[in-house]
Amino acid sequence: MLKKPISVALAIVAVILMVMAGCRKTTTVIIDNSPDITTEVSFSKELSPLLTQNCALSGCHDGSVRPNLKTESALSSLITGNYLNKQDPENSEVYLYMTAKKTPAMPLGAPNNPDNINKIMLAWIKQGAKNN
Repeated sequence: MLKKPISVALAIVAVILMVMAGCRKTTTVIIDNSPDITTEVSFSKELSPLLTQNCALSGCHDGSVRPNLKTESALSSLITGNYLNKQDPENSEVYLYMTAKKTPAMPLGAPNNPDNINKIMLAWIKQGAKNN
């Protein structure tokens, strides 16, 4: 007579454990509701320093991993490596990684969107990804 309640209880516990094991967070995607950048973005003065500070770190995009985002190589690496999509900037590969729509989310181990780098990158691509 006790077998049925025990079996039901064990089944419920098993289901709860399976649900808990399947629910784990691996990436946080933060939706940025800040206003779009409408002023011209300078690659050399604004974006390149942010890439150097957040991405061109030892063992990362310092020449070890593509694209090379060191100051002297960043522009060329982004353009020749096909990381930019000027016709559809939101689907640029670099932007997809930065916004965690592709994994791993970049920059690795950093807070999402440090220094508003995502909006700056998107604005720069929308403006034609100029060498300025």
